[in-house]
Amino acid sequence: MSIAHIEDIKDNYHGTIVADPYRWLENPDAPATLEWVDEQNELTEAFLQQAPARPWLKERLTALWNYPKYSAPHREGSDYFFSKNDGLQNQSVLYRQDSLDAEAQVVLDPNGLSEDGTIALTSTSFTKDGTLMVYALSRSGSDWQELHIRRIESGEDYPEILQWSKFTNIAWLPDNTGFYYMRFPTPGTVPPEDQNNFSRVYWHRLGTDQAEDQLVYERPDDKELAFDPNVTEDGQYLYLIVWRGTSPRNRFYYRETGSNGPFVPLLDAEDARYSFIDNDGPIFYFNTDLDAPRGRVIAIDLARPEPASWREIISQDKDVLSYVTTVNNQFVTAYLHDAHDRLRMFDLDGSPKGEITLPTLGSVVELAGKREHHEMFIGFTSFLFPTTIYHYDFKKSELKVFRQSELNFDPAPYETRQVFYNSKDGTRIPMFLVHRRGLKLDGQNPTLLYGYGGFNISLTPSFSLSRLVWLENGGVFALANLRGGGEYGEEWHQAGTLASKQNVFDDFQAAAHWLTAQNYTNPRKLAIMGGSNGGLLVAACMIQRPELFGAVVCQVPVTDMLRFHKFTVGRYWVSDYGNAEADPEQFRFLYAYSPLHNVRPDVSYPPTLIATADTDDRVVPLHAKKFAATLQANHRGPNPILLRIETKAGHGAGKPTAKVIDELADTYAFLFKIFGMRNEG
Repeated sequence: MSIAHIEDIKDNYHGTIVADPYRWLENPDAPATLEWVDEQNELTEAFLQQAPARPWLKERLTALWNYPKYSAPHREGSDYFFSKNDGLQNQSVLYRQDSLDAEAQVVLDPNGLSEDGTIALTSTSFTKDGTLMVYALSRSGSDWQELHIRRIESGEDYPEILQWSKFTNIAWLPDNTGFYYMRFPTPGTVPPEDQNNFSRVYWHRLGTDQAEDQLVYERPDDKELAFDPNVTEDGQYLYLIVWRGTSPRNRFYYRETGSNGPFVPLLDAEDARYSFIDNDGPIFYFNTDLDAPRGRVIAIDLARPEPASWREIISQDKDVLSYVTTVNNQFVTAYLHDAHDRLRMFDLDGSPKGEITLPTLGSVVELAGKREHHEMFIGFTSFLFPTTIYHYDFKKSELKVFRQSELNFDPAPYETRQVFYNSKDGTRIPMFLVHRRGLKLDGQNPTLLYGYGGFNISLTPSFSLSRLVWLENGGVFALANLRGGGEYGEEWHQAGTLASKQNVFDDFQAAAHWLTAQNYTNPRKLAIMGGSNGGLLVAACMIQRPELFGAVVCQVPVTDMLRFHKFTVGRYWVSDYGNAEADPEQFRFLYAYSPLHNVRPDVSYPPTLIATADTDDRVVPLHAKKFAATLQANHRGPNPILLRIETKAGHGAGKPTAKVIDELADTYAFLFKIFGMRNEG
């Protein structure tokens, strides 16, 4: 293995000199970077070729994957739309049917758009009558999207293609003449560092070129603001959800759809999260965490918008109010109870209407229905419960299976438990455990511990085919619900951000201690895995406590906590992480845990597989490259430090099935080899 060369580059952060010897790896197209990447992939491939499990893992994953997978149907106009993957298709296909028992017709098959399946259908937005849709395509996993417009009945597309959008909502006018959308500056019109700033809302009229789109709203005085345009279901109001990066705190502006006048800033303090639910004319309903960190529903009358006139419809509960929608002219809500979902219903005045009993401890991953509908569809899953689509009939108060999973899987030999353990500061942390029934607690079980802990994102029970292979071969799976997530509301989130970010790492390390102390495993057979912010998590933990872990899988990680905000959408994350350049105190705590800057010389770090993708434009691959180079230069001992760089793939969304299976086979082959696991299938 050739060690990456170092360069004498240093930065001054508020009086502290910090070296950055591998900054040259930030340039993905430099010949030296390309040569080094080729060497890394050769090194990783050579190791994986010696992993006995690799061929049969790929075979087993392919066999498991080969069954039909459906989304929940959603009704647009008089038709139902849903996605289906026959099994091993690289991308799911969009279908429609005019009744639930009618023959389905293909609306859009993205598999024909590229030979290798790397063009993905990432979102759709339909007119109220269901006759037109905007669909977004992404190439090679990029966050950038092309917007196309299709006539549903004929399958023909309008000639125009809209560019330079990402993260946008589509807001159709009720008369189908066009829609509002958000886009970023055309490259070359702003400095490269501002490519993800200065977002604008435009109006697009059908059948016209994008150059003719009309500017509707912008805020050049505050370039970091972005805008989600929406039209209320009654067609009366155009409203903007105004957001700043990943901060949950947002603003809300509106105007009547027939107006070209200024937007009214109904909520402009950026003091809390306000999730718009629905409206009754000028009465707007919001799910908010203002004065309620676990969420509540309020009503605001546009004629009396001052906070003193707001009405509380559903008060804060002991559980987190994570989602609210209106179906059958009532509120349908999802509550998080110790990191699993419960569905409850309320009248529009807040009166309880009962609970929909779910099949087991698990997660609602889809909920489709509109206010005027008397039915809704629910996608439900759990660790040992493949995603199943349910139909709920409000008139009968009846929940029935609509589409049963066709996976040939018997959950009887396995069990799921939820346990609670104490973190370093005594905070009670929940953790799910999944394993074979009758597991022998002898401290010898290969165990995979997964976590995330950030951005108010909750990790709830979900089904995974790759984890099934782990379970089949005697592995234990553990999922820890760390601070920084949303499992217990905004206070739980804030307890894992900024100067409190170390709490997240302490929570994860305490989970490792608990698994060892309870004789589930031992440090030599305990692997940790996480991606994106979870990649930061496992990187920081392996650097801080390498002796706790026997293997590390670090996926699309953030590791350079001093420079992350300089690349693509990295500046979106400063609400959780901070900014080392802008604030001396934030530099202090970022520098203290930044994985890249805390690798120590002559330490034996655990066997590590770092995974990234060459076209990831969310967490750019320089983080993984610089971290791998730093580890390889400082690590001592025989443990492998490997870097796997996927091609034509991004942060994960839209990745074709073939690439997903290859990556998972490599990941688990690495773990099986490190732990000496054999095929028990």
